[in-house]
Amino acid sequence: MVQDISLNKLFEMQSKENHTMIDVRSPKEFEEATIPGSINIPVFDNDERAEVGTIYKQKGPDAAKERGLEIFSAKLPDFIKTFSSIKTSKTVFCWRGGMRSKTAATVLDLMGNHAFRLSGGIRSYRQWVVQSLNNFTITSKAYVINGYTGSGKTILLEKLQESGYPVLDLEGMASHRGSIFGQIGLKPSNQKKFESLLLDRLLHYQNSPFIFMEGESKRIGKVTIPDFLYNHKEEGTQIFINLPTDERVKNILDDYQPWNYPEKFMEAFLLIKKRIHTPIAKAIHEHLANEEFSSAVQLLLEYYYDPRYEHAAKAYSDDKKIMIYAQTIDEAFNQIQHLLKEKEYNVR
Repeated sequence: MVQDISLNKLFEMQSKENHTMIDVRSPKEFEEATIPGSINIPVFDNDERAEVGTIYKQKGPDAAKERGLEIFSAKLPDFIKTFSSIKTSKTVFCWRGGMRSKTAATVLDLMGNHAFRLSGGIRSYRQWVVQSLNNFTITSKAYVINGYTGSGKTILLEKLQESGYPVLDLEGMASHRGSIFGQIGLKPSNQKKFESLLLDRLLHYQNSPFIFMEGESKRIGKVTIPDFLYNHKEEGTQIFINLPTDERVKNILDDYQPWNYPEKFMEAFLLIKKRIHTPIAKAIHEHLANEEFSSAVQLLLEYYYDPRYEHAAKAYSDDKKIMIYAQTIDEAFNQIQHLLKEKEYNVR
């Protein structure tokens, strides 16, 4: 018999044992937002979901159920085999705890492969995320990595995280690099997905004495940072990374790889071209057209990004700033670690 469980019960089971959450919605729905840590075993693929939805609108629920059952029956052997390969306890969910999760859990139960069903589906989880973020209080001291464009801020955060330090990778969660070129080669997250990932990380680090994050604008790509976190970031200790310009150009080219997306880079540049002095804008345009990316990046830094950064940096008082001068990212990373040792913080 299918057993429905509440979101709190799901969290309780996760805290006690290795428990697998399974999103049975379509791959497109799963990609847009899910419960962090879940895997996707869909009842319908994207086209099948669209087909059943169309039948529902045109012919009614009975016809939609009949077609849905026909589609699902054909894939039952593979569906059950996939579930059977998961040896932990399991919870399935769909959007609101409706037909898809009920059908999946019922069929599995009949085959002797028990799975709980999340009451209210991912909609109940989404409501919990919104409420939790609205009431969240962050107490961890914020260390905010700032610096000129190309200073390797994201790489530094990755190195810190790999070394066991608490890190909120906001750009990673947003799947956007935070600049006009930031979405190239990536699929930006929507607000729902971003907030789910963010809350998961905040809860994970809520007892840490400090946390690292990058100096971001209020908006990153398609998502907006919650007010409580943005304000906490602004009040934190600002670590400014200073690297040589040629090193920054190299970092940008390694990260963005513009030669793989030359048209996208030209399209993005045209959005800011009018903000740059005409002779310089013309030169950048020509460099991009000729795929001379190093020269284009050098000019963009000197005449667009660096002046904007210098203006933004003035907003922070000197008592909140720590300046780090280095020749490479590795050298900057070592200095940050030394800073933490001076503060007597241990890796958690």
